[in-house]
Amino acid sequence: MDSWFLKLREYFPAKEMKSHAHMKGLFTDKSEVYKLDEGPEYTLVYFEKEDFLFVDYILVSSSSRGSGLGSKVMERVKKKGKAIILEVDPVTPEDPESGKRVRFYEKQKFKKAPSITYVRNHPVTGEKSEMDIFYWSPDAVTEEWIFDKMKKAYEEVHAFGNEIFYNKAPQPPEEVLQLETAHPQQRAK
Repeated sequence: MDSWFLKLREYFPAKEMKSHAHMKGLFTDKSEVYKLDEGPEYTLVYFEKEDFLFVDYILVSSSSRGSGLGSKVMERVKKKGKAIILEVDPVTPEDPESGKRVRFYEKQKFKKAPSITYVRNHPVTGEKSEMDIFYWSPDAVTEEWIFDKMKKAYEEVHAFGNEIFYNKAPQPPEEVLQLETAHPQQRAK
């Protein structure tokens, strides 16, 4: 099994991991848009379209956390000059690392998209995974725009080949992603 996959599997909970076959399928069938960037101390897996980039996984080894390596990797991604979207575990007392991850992204000038709800059931474990959507963009973008791009990332990455890799149809995007819109009287304020 590939070392990058073993590193990801060791760090990320099962409810957030794709199977090795699923990821290899993405790297093969979507090689022009699904990419791996790795070094001795980090692993970055992302989906890149013309106008945005979705970070599927980013991992900095525990021995390099706090060294600035994660910031350097994110700065390199930002130099592509397009919006970056990623999923982040909500901050919980049960997972002290969740607060550190959110602070890292906030330090990198990422914003949380509070109007977007993302709840997905893992195709193997069945575990429910609720994630917050964070984004950074060199240009002004709306949460509706982020929602549309996140929907595309879900369809092309998370739902890709589910029938083949998991013997199960993926959840429809409208079941996984919701956009809360303000009531007309709230928008007028």
